[in-house]
Amino acid sequence: MKNIPELFGSMVFSDAVMRERLPAGIYGALKETARQSAHLDLETANVIAETMKDWAVEKGATHFAHWFQPMTGITAGKLDSFIAPAEDGRVIMEFSGSSLVRGEPDASSLPSGGLRATFEARGYTVWDTSSYAFIKDGALMIPTVFCSYSGEALDKKTPLLRSMEAIDRQARRILALFGETPARRVVTTAGPEQEYFLIDKAGYLKRPDLVYTGRTLFGARPPKGQEMEDHYFGCLKPRVSAFMKELDEELWKLGVYAKTKHNETAPAQHELAPVFTATNTATDHNQLTMELMKSIADKHGLACLLHEKPFAGVNGSGKHINWSLASDTGVNLLEPGETPYENAQFLLFLMAVIKAVDEYQDLLRTSVASAGNDCRLGANEAPPAIVSMFLGDELTEILEALESGAEYCNKEKCDMEIGVTVLPHFPKDVADRNRTSPFAFTGNRFEFRMPGSSFSVAEPNIVLNTAVAEVLRGFADELEAADDFTGALAALARKTIGKHKRIIFNGNSYSEEWQAEAARRGLSSLKTAVDAFPSLISPKSVELFARHQVYSRSELSSRHEILMEGYCKTLHIEALTMTDLVKGGVIPAVIAGQNEAAKLLKRKKACGGFNCSLEEHLLTRLSNLSARLLDRLTHLEETVSKARPARAEYYRDAVLPAMTELRAVADELETLTAKTLWPLPSYAELLHSVI
Repeated sequence: MKNIPELFGSMVFSDAVMRERLPAGIYGALKETARQSAHLDLETANVIAETMKDWAVEKGATHFAHWFQPMTGITAGKLDSFIAPAEDGRVIMEFSGSSLVRGEPDASSLPSGGLRATFEARGYTVWDTSSYAFIKDGALMIPTVFCSYSGEALDKKTPLLRSMEAIDRQARRILALFGETPARRVVTTAGPEQEYFLIDKAGYLKRPDLVYTGRTLFGARPPKGQEMEDHYFGCLKPRVSAFMKELDEELWKLGVYAKTKHNETAPAQHELAPVFTATNTATDHNQLTMELMKSIADKHGLACLLHEKPFAGVNGSGKHINWSLASDTGVNLLEPGETPYENAQFLLFLMAVIKAVDEYQDLLRTSVASAGNDCRLGANEAPPAIVSMFLGDELTEILEALESGAEYCNKEKCDMEIGVTVLPHFPKDVADRNRTSPFAFTGNRFEFRMPGSSFSVAEPNIVLNTAVAEVLRGFADELEAADDFTGALAALARKTIGKHKRIIFNGNSYSEEWQAEAARRGLSSLKTAVDAFPSLISPKSVELFARHQVYSRSELSSRHEILMEGYCKTLHIEALTMTDLVKGGVIPAVIAGQNEAAKLLKRKKACGGFNCSLEEHLLTRLSNLSARLLDRLTHLEETVSKARPARAEYYRDAVLPAMTELRAVADELETLTAKTLWPLPSYAELLHSVI
């Protein structure tokens, strides 16, 4: 491997590359365009395009693509070569400014939620100058946004950038009130921790449910899962280590700050965590991370599973988003400092987040809602579906003192005493970590633990950015109008804490007591994605996003339609896959097992004098379960036949329970059928297949 600093970003048309290769005037114009969201003139774009093409060709690129993030949750791009006809049948390599700045994919062939009809095909991809171009698989990838002919956003990137502009505007108003040297920009930062499973590719290909749906629809519990707690942070197996090594190298080439890698709790489960960066960059990087995980796993004879719950009964996979605010002067606005009680600026931003999470808890829940995440939320490896915040004892006590107007007794920070004299002393953090909390303060940022592993991190960040921007707007309006800033700030703190402290919970969010307490506090409990989806188009949400120009009403309606449709399609595909597997695999296996048992029973009875209780008992159980299997299969098929498109409630209340009932019977039959006959690799084989 190359020297890592030399390797890092080697496939990125980064700021350093642009500064080196572009004329000074062109470089300055581009930077100002990105900073001010201004337009590039064609002459400038032509120079940049030619320089970018030359650099890419030197790196081995033959094609270019406008790389965008449609509402499928994955990325897209149409590849075009750099070649252009020349004299004598030759070709030249060219790339124009117009090709750099704008592309035109089919806007009706990707999810639009009704924004584009089938015959309305025109859409545009437009260069996002705030993100760096990069080379992947021999092609120059140009990050772009994707919009319709009439200007509506058809992607996840456009509203994310809008939300970042919204919080930037309002946060700078707050900083000005504190007399800070006005920052030119305030950005939200994110560091999405990515959990995933690695299993052997051969076993994966023998599981049509994994291939078609990303999760196992059948599978009896293995003799050993995660009960011994011996996988978390354990030694990496050679094939996994080789995969992670190549993944790191490829991510580093693309400028992704891949930092941490380790085994997660469940067998075959792992995690990659990056250093945090600006939210739009973090979103790009996480999409690249998921793409590379799958392609590199394939090279190592592995399959990477990003579903939220690929295996029932063992831990699922989340994507914890570490979210914060920072100015372009390098100040983390959620850094409490040594004396957080005296840090009024930090406390105001902290209270803004508290109020935003409380007032828009339904929207936050919606931002992580899907059929896949319903399999995970509320289980022991994931937060419950109730949104709450963890602050730790010290910050909670500070807020209580602010609310009451009492003096806060500052507790001196002390060193940890472990009782072993040879170990160095180290400072104790102001708060423990709470892994059961959906939204936990972890020192100088919040960790949002509800998103699922397959999610784009754009949606939760859009909601967080916009909700906090709205609260900061209200704070700024109130404080700017005050004659006595200090007195107004104290009154605002008391009012905000008193009204929104209900969202703060430092205890065990898994406990049944918390469910009852949350209801008493009036917190939302949106148990399923279908319960959460309507929040996206509520009058309150429409007003919020319209005020900050993040989503129009039609853009919200389109996303609601896509969410509902996606939920129905997911369960429909899963149900059809289940019926195919039962009819084509489970039933023949069970019949074969019964035939073998019946033949043995017949032979033993013919010989006389043998005890046939085992065979008789087995045949009776198999016969009874087979009858139940047919009954549950028929019920599922009839239930699916009555389903109507976009009827999410029906899929949740009728189709999903029918699938669960069919699975229960099939999983019991697996335990009674010879492994040589059962058509699917078992959980034990899949979870322990990589050595």
